[in-house]
Amino acid sequence: MSADEKRSQGSSGGGDSFAELFEKSVAAESIRPGEVVTGTVVAVDGDEVIIDIGYKSEGRVPVFQFTDDGGKVIVQPGHKIRVMVEDLEDQGGFVRLSKEKADRRRIWDEIQEAFEKNLVVEGRITGRVKGGLQVDIGVKAFLPQSQVDLHKVRNLDPYLNSKESLRFKIIKCNKARNNVVVSRRDVLEVEREVERNQTLKTLEVGSTITGKVKNLTDYGAFVDLGGIDGLLHITDMSYGRLNNPAERVKVNEDVTVKVLRIDHETDRDGKDRYKVALGLKQLEPDPWSDVDYRFPIGTKVKGKVVSVVDYGAFVEIVEGVEGLVHFSEMTWSKKAKHQHPSKFIKVGAEVEAVILSIDKNSRRISLGMKQLLKNPWEELATTHPVGSIIEGKVKSITDFGIFVELNDEVDGLVHVSDISWTKKVKNPAEMFTKDEVIKAKIQSIDVDNEKVSLSIKHLESDPWGDFKSQYRRGSIIEGVVKSIADFGAFVEIVEGVEGLIRTNEISTEPVRNAGEVVKIGDKIRAEITSIDDNERKVGLSVRQMEMNATKADIKKFIETQGKARASLGDILADRIAEKAAASQPATEAAAAEPEASGSGKESKE
Repeated sequence: MSADEKRSQGSSGGGDSFAELFEKSVAAESIRPGEVVTGTVVAVDGDEVIIDIGYKSEGRVPVFQFTDDGGKVIVQPGHKIRVMVEDLEDQGGFVRLSKEKADRRRIWDEIQEAFEKNLVVEGRITGRVKGGLQVDIGVKAFLPQSQVDLHKVRNLDPYLNSKESLRFKIIKCNKARNNVVVSRRDVLEVEREVERNQTLKTLEVGSTITGKVKNLTDYGAFVDLGGIDGLLHITDMSYGRLNNPAERVKVNEDVTVKVLRIDHETDRDGKDRYKVALGLKQLEPDPWSDVDYRFPIGTKVKGKVVSVVDYGAFVEIVEGVEGLVHFSEMTWSKKAKHQHPSKFIKVGAEVEAVILSIDKNSRRISLGMKQLLKNPWEELATTHPVGSIIEGKVKSITDFGIFVELNDEVDGLVHVSDISWTKKVKNPAEMFTKDEVIKAKIQSIDVDNEKVSLSIKHLESDPWGDFKSQYRRGSIIEGVVKSIADFGAFVEIVEGVEGLIRTNEISTEPVRNAGEVVKIGDKIRAEITSIDDNERKVGLSVRQMEMNATKADIKKFIETQGKARASLGDILADRIAEKAAASQPATEAAAAEPEASGSGKESKE
């Protein structure tokens, strides 16, 4: 059945009353081209849709204006449709109509209304144009890049791939130029303000809140809490060490955090600004709270090297707890003192160590690795106890002594005072050369302080001991003058022991310089007047010896005279007389002898 037949049947079915025909006639006179009117679908005929708009002639619209994306016709007879009158009478006697133009007129009317009333419209991004994006809101609209989002957008690709409808505000509308500019940012700001006010009602320090990670920086992550952004600093993400916030959180990830601080301020425009500090690790127990209980001193632990610095390496023994292995605690090897710690340990390596000390308040743990190795100092004490004689190379020479290599890890020190019993060593380099092999005796081993004391002089007996076993104060010695100074002469008593005769003790007569009396190499007798064990000094005196000898002669003479009543003066007078007689000629002595003999008898009588 044709469209005409359908219309004919429709007309003959009931017929219009005079009043209805009159109204149609009046309406028909008011219809003008360019107007939008409402009509009723009469029929779908091939590639046309026939519509009754109340005019004397029916109108027709190309059927493609009534199809969906799949090409299916979406109207049926009886549907009410708004169309625009393009021409009141075309060549076929029909009114030419357009649904598309009517829709466009309606859309422009709605856009104009939305613009004037600041209403929100929906649309979909359809492509990229210079300076922004193209949006379909019923007509093509321009979305500037600065109006895409709340934050500055550098990459528009993610928005191009979106198929969902978005909400916009119209910020410019010019129908004559077919120019519409929209903003998504304006919509988001309003929505964010509503969200912010709602969030502020419940946001408080110490509360727990869930937000979405917006973006990451080197120092942390910004989290959208609902109209308010909070900063989750990298130091508050984990008790452990993080090199990058991405190790703990991801963009667009929901994260539950604790509110640590809220700072409120007002900007120049009078708007309230809030800075919110967030924490993630604060929702977990602090691993340092019981670290001393979990890791007593001496505990053996395993950990991962997280950092190597000039003075050692940091090892994470549990998440959030790191200890420092100082380079001096890495190895017993002497090489560690001259090389960077990275030569012995690498970042990422799994190592074993021993807890040496814990400072819970300062969050510091000292670790040792060499303690798990054999201690060369303890081994030395076992294999070469104190008193042992060892042989080793001279490793270095200093003003205060020489260092001798005892094994690959241990050096011992021969102090200058332990080089010789008899010589005062001022410069050991005059006696030893580097790499020279020498013998020494172990005097002491300090395992804790890693020190070994050696002695060369103790390889021989102490001459001071030999001296003390033979001599004491008052002893008469005979020695050789070794050196002369302004204040006296040094005399070798026995090998390795010298005594000093001061100038005023070198003779019973006044002497200004010892060199006036003795010379180097002279043999001399003297009396020991003092012995200083601590300083190993011996005092000598010739004057004292001679004075004591004179006293001894007098005493001996008195003893030979028995208990005679003669006084000391008499004895001295007799001595003088004897000397005088000895000096007379022999004849005079002989002549005087009988007389002397006689007088002697008389004296006795």
